Amino acid sequence: MKNPEFFDQTLIYLITEGTATAQNFSEKKKQILKLIERAVSSGIHLIQIREKGLPARFVFELASEAVKIARKSKTKILVNDRADLALAANADGVHLTSNSIPTKQIRRSFPPEFIIGVSTHSIGEAQKARTGGADFVIFSPIFATPSKARYGKPKGLEKLREVCQRLRDFPVIALGGIDETNFRKVLKNGASGFAAIRFLNNAENLRFLRSEMKRKLSTDEHR
Repeated sequence: MKNPEFFDQTLIYLITEGTATAQNFSEKKKQILKLIERAVSSGIHLIQIREKGLPARFVFELASEAVKIARKSKTKILVNDRADLALAANADGVHLTSNSIPTKQIRRSFPPEFIIGVSTHSIGEAQKARTGGADFVIFSPIFATPSKARYGKPKGLEKLREVCQRLRDFPVIALGGIDETNFRKVLKNGASGFAAIRFLNNAENLRFLRSEMKRKLSTDEHR
């Protein structure tokens, strides 16, 4: 891991909704960039550009604009699957899926500071990602969610806790059905942070989390 200080904190990971297409790109681009501006100002740590319906040139354009927005902040911009587009857009890294180029190949071929996140659904996949040189993994789905239904039943908090214990100090970010009612539960069970699509693509929730983070920092300073 090349970014130990960054990952040594509770991480909040916003994933874009994936509703942009070549046909609606002009409108969706404005919406996504406005969301990213709010997320950056709210102190969100990681943002993944996950717009699978866009052609490469539009993903590059969107990622390049997002990088400009986050440039003077601590927010890291990642691009889903396409490490080449991420590098071309000067993004901070890539988020790999089970169908992506192997993690170890990306680690060998890209700059050492290039962040690599990997989606996983089992302990074995998470261990393989760590061995391959990933900086962190997402483990999902923790709770029921429509977007992760194809992966079967939710893993639950017990399995999340097991993965975190197996990987020890390696960052594991929880995903799947996470919202204001349960994000604290995944943190209490060992997760390094949480990711969300629906919950974090909402301006009110971003403001709520900003106040939560400030409250936590204030509490930590007075311990």
